[in-house]
Amino acid sequence: MEESTSKTSIIGGGRIAIVVNPASGTSSKELSANEAASRLRSLGHAVEVLYTSGPGDATCLARSAVARGAGMVIAIGGDGTVNETAKALCNSDVALGIIPMGSGNGLARHLGIPVDTDGALDVITSGHVRQIDYCTMNGEAFFCTFGVGFDAAVTHAFSKQPGRGLATYLKSALIEFLKFDPAEYTINTGEKVLTEKAFLVAVCNTSQYGNNAYIAPEARIDDGYVDVTIVHAGNPIAQALVGFDLFTGLINKNILIETMRVPSVSIKCNKAGAIQAHIDGEPRRLTEDAEIVCCHKGLKVIAPEHDDTFTPIITPMSNIVRETRIALKNLFHPWMIHK
Repeated sequence: MEESTSKTSIIGGGRIAIVVNPASGTSSKELSANEAASRLRSLGHAVEVLYTSGPGDATCLARSAVARGAGMVIAIGGDGTVNETAKALCNSDVALGIIPMGSGNGLARHLGIPVDTDGALDVITSGHVRQIDYCTMNGEAFFCTFGVGFDAAVTHAFSKQPGRGLATYLKSALIEFLKFDPAEYTINTGEKVLTEKAFLVAVCNTSQYGNNAYIAPEARIDDGYVDVTIVHAGNPIAQALVGFDLFTGLINKNILIETMRVPSVSIKCNKAGAIQAHIDGEPRRLTEDAEIVCCHKGLKVIAPEHDDTFTPIITPMSNIVRETRIALKNLFHPWMIHK
């Protein structure tokens, strides 16, 4: 499929803002921010480093940086930070750079951006710009996934935990799984209407939630469509196997799974009261139908030129091996710098 790509003037000067969320993820961000600023300044850029202090700050900081003439804004943090930063750049000529340091890093992983500072900076300094899709849910932009049902319940539980990381997420998932009660949803694509009792309904711009959990393995980020994954309600063992298939990339082969690829979709929960939802891993509560629309190629991002070819089992395992090596390197990186 044809992609819109170009080269930005990252190698020779320009104003760059770095937006840092010091509270996201599991690692210190200040060291990475300093390393990024130093490397970019050595290439002739004027760089400012901006720290968030609460929800919504990344969007405000990115907008103000663009108003001051920044030609690129780099987000250092997790998917929430990337989401907030990218919101300020949609439908503009300013490119988003990502140094992923969150718990899931779904957008970075889909785009093939390494989950370490050096590797992510190599991508940024390569200067390759991709135009990718973003989506809106009732007017609010998101870039990876929107969901209702079990994944939303886990997101709400995870947001209340004092710690972050995969272990904390899996603990939250197990607790929610033991008590979760599926609901009935009406899903309307404009051409097709389904009313089903579902364990979860995920609307995906990217292939994964993060942490190499592939909820829509065949999703593309520049095709003008969202991939809708419906996990139908089943017995506890069958639903647990869906969780296993998330990490093998074989979820589309599971008998509980139904998928569709559409430019827009409406989702209604057929029970009274507000329902739990999430946008890019951030909790939301909905009191109305969710109206999701794909905005084709509305965001510029610094990323490798193409999505990697996805192969079930092999791709997830390769990513785990690569990221284990990165984690081991990062474990000793601060010590080696200060030695």
